[in-house]
Amino acid sequence: MSVANSHETDTPRPIDGRTDFPPVYRASLADRFRRFLSPDSVITDDETIRPYECDGLSMYCEMPQMVLLPETVEQVQQIMRICHAEEVPVVARGAGTGLSAGAMPHAGGIVLSLARFNRILSIDPQARSARLQPGVRNLAISEAAARHGLYYGPDPSSQIACTIGGNVAENSGGVHCLKYGLTVHNLLSVEVVTAEGERVTIGSDGYDSCGMDLLALMTGSEGLLGIVTEVQVKLLPKPEVAQVVMAGFDTVQAAGAAVAGIIGHGIIPGGLEMMDGFAIQAAEDFAHAGYPTDAAALLLCEVDGTEEEVHDHIHQAESLFRALGATSVRTSGSEEERALLWKGRKSAFPAVGRISPDYYCMDGTIPRSQLAHVLTEMQRLSDHYGLRVANVFHAGDGNLHPLILFDANVEGEFERTEAFGGDILNLCVAVGGSITGEHGVGMEKIRQMPNQFGNLEVSQFHAIKQAFDTLGILNPGKGVPTLRQCQEYRAIGPLRQPDVAQAGEAHHG
Repeated sequence: MSVANSHETDTPRPIDGRTDFPPVYRASLADRFRRFLSPDSVITDDETIRPYECDGLSMYCEMPQMVLLPETVEQVQQIMRICHAEEVPVVARGAGTGLSAGAMPHAGGIVLSLARFNRILSIDPQARSARLQPGVRNLAISEAAARHGLYYGPDPSSQIACTIGGNVAENSGGVHCLKYGLTVHNLLSVEVVTAEGERVTIGSDGYDSCGMDLLALMTGSEGLLGIVTEVQVKLLPKPEVAQVVMAGFDTVQAAGAAVAGIIGHGIIPGGLEMMDGFAIQAAEDFAHAGYPTDAAALLLCEVDGTEEEVHDHIHQAESLFRALGATSVRTSGSEEERALLWKGRKSAFPAVGRISPDYYCMDGTIPRSQLAHVLTEMQRLSDHYGLRVANVFHAGDGNLHPLILFDANVEGEFERTEAFGGDILNLCVAVGGSITGEHGVGMEKIRQMPNQFGNLEVSQFHAIKQAFDTLGILNPGKGVPTLRQCQEYRAIGPLRQPDVAQAGEAHHG
């Protein structure tokens, strides 16, 4: 029996809601893929599929029908042509380090893993650019470019494992995004395979391309609009000098005021990170970076540039932090010490994992002026839910990463954690921010989308999706809620309405 006949006669389209394939259809579809993929590239047994059931947000799991691991763009095109013809959902996956369930499989579809697309295709030191396959690790780009005195700017905390394709999908940032921007600011072009299997290039080798800015649209689209198969990024010259000022404060309010103060003074740090007392203690126990464990909040402010510029700005930063109430100020005296201070910050997530059975890493963005208010409100929410929270975030651009600690084995704690996280996102919107900065919406934040966007905006999101993916087979159910879902979520109302009176700024959207 042919696949087409089987599908037409007795198999409902999985995109229409079916969550499993009849065995004969599953076997026939797998055989079609094996005609152009190697045998080990078509995974159909549950034991081998199991590691693909979730991304870094393991609260949300689903088993796909199969996993495919192509090695060439032509194979990706063939996969998409078959899936489009059969209306089989496709979820693209990189390293699986995402934190919004954006790479969680569809129960009635396939996972298209790009793990074997892991080659650096070329580095052009004169043009300061690199061409990469999407499975290249973020850190590997800078390691390869180092011999040319260059590096890649965006540096997520997971950069040792996360891939450039995933970075494009989520528009990742990192600790140096304040000065050097997010992924979208460091891209030149991407090659994409569409839902129909067409191969297109968006962007150009130069810094300008005619027409609409589809490159920005594709960046952060979470695999909803196409499968990224090649990425061209900008490379930056390594700064002559870089130093970090570490300042401890006895209140989070004082640290929040110092964030606004340093930028208001005209200094644009390469990175400006903030950690609260809980995160400081956890990171110090893990990395032994020399953090002041008696501080209620800590700022890491890195200044880079020429030796003269850095010397001047470091002196200003030290003086400014002391004037704004810092209880301790320390400046890195060597490259090793600078790296150690950043190691503590980038180790914060695994450090918290050592002191709690489970933790939920949130992601939202707020205006810098609201830092103190939002941190105070989060502590109140922590008391309300009876759950500890450690705060680690990119203070310079207001990108919060609260870590809610819980134990999934305790009845009701997972549900309380979800409610706590939802309240944090509602609070971000209430003070004029966003429900995400760099983790994306995925499955995790679908419920909060109607709090930030109205029906007209959601309709436009669906119109864009329809333009790129007419059958809706690419990562269905993620990123954008249906209008019916919006109505249901609004009828339920927010999990807890934040008090926005103190914020002095209400959301309108």
